Amino acid sequence: MDNKMFCFQCQETAGCKGCTKMGVCGKTPEVAAMQDLLIYVTKGLSAVATRLREEGKAIAKETNHLVTLNLFATITNANFDLEAIQKRVEESLAVKSGLLDQLADRSDLPEAAVWNGTREEFSAKASRVGVLSEPDEDIRSLKELITYGLKGLSAYLWHANVLGKEDEAIDAFQQSAMTSLLDRSITGEALTALALKTGEWGVKGMALLDGANTGAYGNPEITKVDLGVRKNPGILISGHDLRDLEMLLEQTEGTGVDVYTHGEMLAAHYYPKFKKYSHFAGNYGNAWWKQKEEFEAFGGPILMTTNCIVPPKDSYRERLFTTGATGFPGCRHIPETDGKKDFAPLIELAKKCPPPRELESGEIVGGFAHAQVLALADKVVEAVKSGAIKKFVVMAGCDGRMKSRSYYEEFAKALPKDTVILTAGCAKYKYIKLGLGDINGIPRVLDAGQCNDSYSLALIAMKLQEVFGLKDINELPIVYNISWYEQKAVIVLLALLHLGVKNIHLGPTLPAFLSPNVAKVLVENFGIGSITNAADDIKTMIG
Repeated sequence: MDNKMFCFQCQETAGCKGCTKMGVCGKTPEVAAMQDLLIYVTKGLSAVATRLREEGKAIAKETNHLVTLNLFATITNANFDLEAIQKRVEESLAVKSGLLDQLADRSDLPEAAVWNGTREEFSAKASRVGVLSEPDEDIRSLKELITYGLKGLSAYLWHANVLGKEDEAIDAFQQSAMTSLLDRSITGEALTALALKTGEWGVKGMALLDGANTGAYGNPEITKVDLGVRKNPGILISGHDLRDLEMLLEQTEGTGVDVYTHGEMLAAHYYPKFKKYSHFAGNYGNAWWKQKEEFEAFGGPILMTTNCIVPPKDSYRERLFTTGATGFPGCRHIPETDGKKDFAPLIELAKKCPPPRELESGEIVGGFAHAQVLALADKVVEAVKSGAIKKFVVMAGCDGRMKSRSYYEEFAKALPKDTVILTAGCAKYKYIKLGLGDINGIPRVLDAGQCNDSYSLALIAMKLQEVFGLKDINELPIVYNISWYEQKAVIVLLALLHLGVKNIHLGPTLPAFLSPNVAKVLVENFGIGSITNAADDIKTMIG
């Protein structure tokens, strides 16, 4: 094939088939190839670590973190920096070589476990180990479904790890699953079981992160978030990493520089610990895909903590900083040393910049994570029993650029007034500012936070199942209309399937990495459905 690249891991992949010349996200063929090689090398590293565990030997925390960060760095819109990815490949090969020396038994190791090329060999090797190296379409589909689920799980793990929370069992599963994906003889049945097992461990990963976030910053609480701007210069922080925000707030305190959130960092305002910072100003802008206009308007430095980078315009490239798993050529990267990061370059730049230009005014309300909703359980249950609330609609997930995503705004507007939307992730920007009102004081849009906080929505559903004494979670007055974009949405989907949730609508298009046969299995066994139009889907879901 004469493809310059092949990638179909995100919802916006070209023609809903695959990017073959240039990534819709902006990823070059060279970066795509290095990400393919990084995944291959990480599978090999995982195979060696898994064999060592079988021999009863311990795996260092740093090795577990390396596997996790490698996966995280290949999530859509996370890292576009070829040099940074090549360095990650080299580091992983070096660590793998050291682990190989510890093995008592090297027999029957997969080729990825023993390969150790130089940078000059990287491109040639990458061309042979990409997605299309698996010839069977259905096996490829299942392997990529699992791979993308593991990438999503890596995001939860990484955020928990930086807050000091570890779970060796999750790391062991992640590496064992990566090893299984190297098996050329594995069956479709075994891969289907592994996909559901990935969902099971996804729930555990979500729980680990939830405990890390609430342990560090308190349980989210109902909060009004300002959408306007102040008169001081500011720093805009985007992505998902709350520890980065904490360090930034600590370092900007007393400097005369305000800190604003963007995109999924909106949820940080819901945590009690962050409210002590008077210079924590508010939320600026909307979902990730609008950043070119919004970052330009902001006027000050921007910190990208995780995925969601859109290739920047020249007008603000010098103001865009990356950290953690993220990277972009020409943008300054803030490294970590002994668990600390120095944000002085952003602070000094901010002092030289004008205050942000106001995009909007007013406020939005959020903070409806599981602890807060369960505190209102009696009120919610009474509203359901009285008929004031007829249905809950889970509209969690991701936003994106495609015009077809206006469907979610239309759907929210057209919902009956006795329905409540449960949301998490940046999909909420399609409807959280619409002013949809409340039911007996309960807002009709309950925002649990980031896509990382989808665990809250699962806990709320399971608690309602318990309260109403239902044997099957699907008997609840809850329907699912999920908007997906990248790989964290994949682990959320697998987690929901593991919990037994059926009849999930997924859009705006079904994943390109699902082969017709795999899609058929999901439809027949779990009722996975696509979206059509708002009016018809409301009739189907709500009645």
